[in-house]
Amino acid sequence: MTPEELKLNLSELLPTAVFEEGAEWLTVVVDVSAWKGFATQLRFNADLAFDYLFCVTCVDWKTHFNMVYHFTSTIRQHTIVVKSKLDHINPEIETVCDIWRTAEFHEREAYDLFGVKFNHHPDLRRLFMTDDWKGWPLRKDYEDPVNMIKL
Repeated sequence: MTPEELKLNLSELLPTAVFEEGAEWLTVVVDVSAWKGFATQLRFNADLAFDYLFCVTCVDWKTHFNMVYHFTSTIRQHTIVVKSKLDHINPEIETVCDIWRTAEFHEREAYDLFGVKFNHHPDLRRLFMTDDWKGWPLRKDYEDPVNMIKL
């Protein structure tokens, strides 16, 4: 499926989706409230068949967070990026580890380093930092008393 065909197909599934231009892969911006339903369609819609989630990351824009997911269909040979904007004070989004098992580790990483809460995650706990660590070290508002670097 070409990027334009993919764009049309995704627009039919989620009319509120917004597409970013100028990136290597088709990039879709999805409202956090529509995320879980959209993710389910990405995985189980036979025309899309996004069976491989290969990257999950969080971006801190100081005013909000973006969760960024990269998907490939090993069957259909197409790739997309999906972004969802989260509140900076209380960043929450539904887990997709029940759809793509690889998300379990990636979501724990985003929780540990940014403080993003993944609702219904089966094992949301720190991954790298110790359990008694205070704060979220990759947030731009994180203050490190040792290094004293401000972003």
